[in-house]
Amino acid sequence: MTKSLWERALSFAAQALQVSNPNPRVGCILISAAGEQIGQGHTQQAGGPHAEVMALRDARAKGHSLAGATAYVTLEPCSHHGRTPPCCDALVEAGIAKVVIATMDPNPLVAGRGVAKLKAAGVAVELLPTESDEAVASRELNIGFFSRMVRGTPWVRMKMAASLDGTSALENGVSQWITGDAARSDGHAWRARACAVLTGIGTVLQDDPRLDVRLPGTTRQPHLVIVDSALGTPLSARLFDAAPGSLSRQVWIYHAVLDAQKQAALAERGAMLIHMPGANDKVDLAALLRDLAQREVNELHVEAGHKLNGSLLREGLVDELLVYLAPKLLGQGARLSNFGPLQKLQEGVELQFASVNRVGDDLRIMARVQGHDAFLHASGV
Repeated sequence: MTKSLWERALSFAAQALQVSNPNPRVGCILISAAGEQIGQGHTQQAGGPHAEVMALRDARAKGHSLAGATAYVTLEPCSHHGRTPPCCDALVEAGIAKVVIATMDPNPLVAGRGVAKLKAAGVAVELLPTESDEAVASRELNIGFFSRMVRGTPWVRMKMAASLDGTSALENGVSQWITGDAARSDGHAWRARACAVLTGIGTVLQDDPRLDVRLPGTTRQPHLVIVDSALGTPLSARLFDAAPGSLSRQVWIYHAVLDAQKQAALAERGAMLIHMPGANDKVDLAALLRDLAQREVNELHVEAGHKLNGSLLREGLVDELLVYLAPKLLGQGARLSNFGPLQKLQEGVELQFASVNRVGDDLRIMARVQGHDAFLHASGV
């Protein structure tokens, strides 16, 4: 029963994938003293109730007594006042007798304080082993949140689409569409779970994309990040157009040069201009990631051209690749990324394949840069 219970709790946490950013995705199941499931819930939008509160509300709405119940929570309950009151207080006030936690919260404002607060109130607390399947699954579900809290940078996932021979665009620039409808819809689902989507000025000028999520039922749009060193973003760019759920979407333009007139004009269109100069009048990409973490970006979804892709890979700033390969050969054209040339094979970016799946007629390959997920398995997490 415990295994299926945790599967349900994690499935509820997964329902928060496109909802809870920048908060972690958490699920909670309540079991009565008699062993019956009486409540369930997952974290809502930022500022809304967390998983524990949703589960308590669910149980009360069904007329169940909470006295002596056990809460199974996929992440340590919060102990501080953030956008909402502490979940620990809600559990104690409800009369919960025991809390079983899949994994600890890496947020310095919580990080063991939730457990301590529950124990101080007389609530029994059980923590699953760090490398249990449930603990690992909870951390993986919140890989961006853990990355931001532990490393101080978002989890950077780079999405690419190409022919089987690695061509991402023809020499004349045509790239729409190499992959099929199913792969493009799948790509939108990965966009939707991210806090922000990043692209470069080259893609803006070449494709004039909106880079929003166009899936049925979309209620939240990820923020848009543009790497635009010389402030070349056109005022007429479609990325400024409204989209479903886009009221909360912000457009952040990172630039290296200063041009008061262009900055004012782009700000008038609704963009936030962020001066982040690096070498050679280019944006400092490492500093950009640290800044995005300060803006509560957990997962950063990159959809850019081969030049920016190459720069991010060359600087070691990419954590994971999401690659769609179409069953066709296109020959000469733009590649997936442009970095190098390398002198030794050992200088390449070492990856580990996480999964290979068929999506429609195309292949989806998930590959993780070796060692970049070490923080997920650090002691104390």
